[in-house]
Amino acid sequence: MNTTIYKGIEFLIIFILLPISFAIDYSIKLKMGIGIIGFIYIIYVLLRVEKKQFKMAPNLKWRIFWKQTILKLAVIAILTTLFVWLTDSKLLFNVLINKPKLWLFILFIYSFFSVYPQEIIYRTFYFQRYKDLFKNEVLFIFVNAIIFSLGHIFFKNSLVIVLTFFGGVLFAITYKNTQSTLLVSLEHAIYGCWLFTVGMGGMLGFPA
Repeated sequence: MNTTIYKGIEFLIIFILLPISFAIDYSIKLKMGIGIIGFIYIIYVLLRVEKKQFKMAPNLKWRIFWKQTILKLAVIAILTTLFVWLTDSKLLFNVLINKPKLWLFILFIYSFFSVYPQEIIYRTFYFQRYKDLFKNEVLFIFVNAIIFSLGHIFFKNSLVIVLTFFGGVLFAITYKNTQSTLLVSLEHAIYGCWLFTVGMGGMLGFPA
């Protein structure tokens, strides 16, 4: 089979059909099984087919990364704090204040067992595997944001879809500029942890 056709079918299954299927009601065990098999396939393709090595990228520009991330976080913090305060003020920093141990536990689990795998799939794998299929860089990033948003469709929440689309744009740009799974995972974890902290965890599937 032609490589381009194979990659197109692969893309359709991994980033379109599977996320949509997870929004359908059927066995959670089956969903987890499919997800695990899919992730193993992605790791296999990255390591054996694409010859991608999981190691820290050289010459990372940490100072620029932190300046940009803190600036973006400040904007996100202001907007989300106002949103929670205006829509349901009792949720504002509720878990942090009332359940600090749960807050710390969730931040740890989320950062290592949710964020990092997502960035391997949606940034490392996507950029490595499909960059040659797109001639337009803006379209490449836009599609990445769309599929990242679609990957959260199982929440069945329109606000989550919007947030993850804009998050997808930010993360795709960060990965394009740094080529670092570590840095984009840190950025993703920081923004996601903030949303949980400020009181938006309920709509994002965090225990409250």
